[in-house]
Amino acid sequence: MSVRTPGVAIAAALASLLLAGCGGGADEPAATASPVAPSTSVAAPTTAAAASPTPAVTTPAASPVDKQITVTVAKRRVDPPTGRITVAKGDLVRITVTSDVPDELHVHGYDLGARLPAGKAGSVEFRADRTGLFEVETHETELVLFQLVVR
Repeated sequence: MSVRTPGVAIAAALASLLLAGCGGGADEPAATASPVAPSTSVAAPTTAAAASPTPAVTTPAASPVDKQITVTVAKRRVDPPTGRITVAKGDLVRITVTSDVPDELHVHGYDLGARLPAGKAGSVEFRADRTGLFEVETHETELVLFQLVVR
């Protein structure tokens, strides 16, 4: 029997809320993606009394990606300008965004996100395993960064 501390339960509940925070609309596929590796991770705290330790999530060192997409947001302007970016189904995609204000990156349809501290890059990395058109946006400023086309 494992012992869970209130902190672990709260961290799990917050993680669930963050992932569910941006509900999918009718324009999004209902299936969920299996990301290859998140660029940022938070390991739940454990106690010495726990029967089995909680493994920490790690990011693989310099995994080769098929498509690197880099976006900068400054004064509510997206650079490069909002448009469509096409990748092949099965490609390993890394999206890196730097914003001049704190925000959150979100990839619709894949339900992936990353915090964007002001002036620092945030990234998501995933296997583009579903075809379709997916919006990539910021949550706080509600900017569409680009539309990801997976073929």
